[in-house]
Amino acid sequence: MQLTDTLTGTRKDLLPPVGEDGVVRMYVCGITPYADAHVGHALHAIVFDTLRRYLDWRGIPVRHVQNFTDIDDKLIERSNRLGIPMAELAERNIARYLDQLRAMNVLPAHHYPRVTQVMPQIIRFIEGLIEKGYAYASGGDVYYRVRAFGAERYGALSRRDIDDLRAGARVDPTEHKEDPLDFALWKAAKPGEPSWESPWGPGRPGWHIECSAMALETLGEQIDIHGGGMDLIFPHHTNEIAQTEAYTGKPPFARIWMHNALLQLGSEKMSKSIGNLVSIDEALDRYGGDALRLFVITSHYRSPVTYSEEALEAARAGAERLRHAASAEGGSAPAGIDHEAVRARFIEAMDDDLNTPRALAALFDLAREINRAAAAGGDVGPARATLRELCSVLGLTLEAPAARSLAAAPFIDLLVEIRAELRAAKQWALADRIRDRLAGLGIELHDSPDGTTWSER
Repeated sequence: MQLTDTLTGTRKDLLPPVGEDGVVRMYVCGITPYADAHVGHALHAIVFDTLRRYLDWRGIPVRHVQNFTDIDDKLIERSNRLGIPMAELAERNIARYLDQLRAMNVLPAHHYPRVTQVMPQIIRFIEGLIEKGYAYASGGDVYYRVRAFGAERYGALSRRDIDDLRAGARVDPTEHKEDPLDFALWKAAKPGEPSWESPWGPGRPGWHIECSAMALETLGEQIDIHGGGMDLIFPHHTNEIAQTEAYTGKPPFARIWMHNALLQLGSEKMSKSIGNLVSIDEALDRYGGDALRLFVITSHYRSPVTYSEEALEAARAGAERLRHAASAEGGSAPAGIDHEAVRARFIEAMDDDLNTPRALAALFDLAREINRAAAAGGDVGPARATLRELCSVLGLTLEAPAARSLAAAPFIDLLVEIRAELRAAKQWALADRIRDRLAGLGIELHDSPDGTTWSER
């Protein structure tokens, strides 16, 4: 199997892995749980789950790690605004996200490290960088010396010139940097923020050092795949490379840097900070898990995807076609379906940089042959078993979504909108009546600062 490596811009063989145990070590940057997860997070999770499932199916052992950034500026701001402890907010959103992953049939990672669980490792990491001359303490903060790593190496992943980066760098007047390019490894505590004791005084880690520490703690000094969205190439993954390779002295930190394209809603990427998002719960309630997965893998992971109701409806129809073929009943006459040739096409496509669109094309061809043969009284049992097996590799359950959710979704959405207007007009009794009547029908409303979503109980 070959995957595109963002660092070199070339295809690289996945095997053999870096470790002598034969296990593929895969670290995937996870979410910052300050608000409800959206469909962009679903895309990211499905892409790397598909890779994980395929490797498992091919008999290639994988150790999959995905972190939670449970200390962050946005988490602090949101917890202060809501008046609840940051840890409670993070825990609530993590639990909900894990429920959503299960609803999308995403396999759980082998490890879900959290930043707050690895503070001693982060502090040791920073101390090591200071000892090697790659970092320096300044005013209670600690910064990484980018130029000590080397201009060419630092700009390699993002293909940016270090002097251009320096010209565009902004320096906060409260920062005490030697160079505008230098980035924070440790931030001195501010009033009202959670903090931990360190050799440089109370504070908390910078964003980038966290993932390096968690990757080293769970997978070792060198890994096979480091995954994430393309928006993380710079500065996050660029800085991860710089600090990790400086600390270990063992390049490359990751053999393959695998980045998925971003989900767009209109002309912009789907983002919580922008506010143009569709929650995972909303998409699942409207279309079901198989349709959401099919929507994602119909495009290659490196190609941008645009969210639209038309695209999700097409995915739902596609999932239904596969489901129908997988349950088709034929007769006993020879069907003449070369399902092993389909299996070979599927493997060839998936080995070719996880080309899920080509793999799906093979499955839809097989589904058509099954339906044709079943109508003619052919024995479609073996082909049907192959279709089910390969759909499972892509994480498709082939289970019918709850009919009530799909049929009633537009009406429930309308009631949610009316309730929001009633709440804005302070007509609490009527708003509560809508909530209670929906609850009596098995529909639970979830209010948050970003709006209201619903799900079936």
